[in-house]
Amino acid sequence: MTKPIYVLNGPNLNRLGTREPEIYGRTTLAEVEAMCREAVPGQPLEFRQSNREYELIEWVHEAIDKGAGIIINPAAFTFTSIAILDSLKMFPGPIIELHISNIHRREPIYHRSYVSPVATAVIAGLGTNGYAVAVRAMRDLIS
Repeated sequence: MTKPIYVLNGPNLNRLGTREPEIYGRTTLAEVEAMCREAVPGQPLEFRQSNREYELIEWVHEAIDKGAGIIINPAAFTFTSIAILDSLKMFPGPIIELHISNIHRREPIYHRSYVSPVATAVIAGLGTNGYAVAVRAMRDLIS
């Protein structure tokens, strides 16, 4: 059986579609998940979201044992979480860091990612369409 791609989403992404639509658009997280599944039919996905740092770390630990790759939009934890960085450092497969907005065009607080040093690739600024790009890229990386 093919190992799943883990698509992990951090804090406030459960509010996609209503939270700052001028930055993040009007697409909901449920619609993003459907886009991902449609982009890689037959590829198992573990699509998850949490506002809790420890839960994201637990899912990275799960992916270490069961996953083929990780796509992570850590949201605000991108800029604050050494704990998520440390968990991702243990993952033996490819990691794609994903951001809906281009974090480098935003305020300086958003320019320093703790995830980028361990990411195989970074996708930023494609809106929610970046998720479909990411799952297709990950499928290619793991095949």
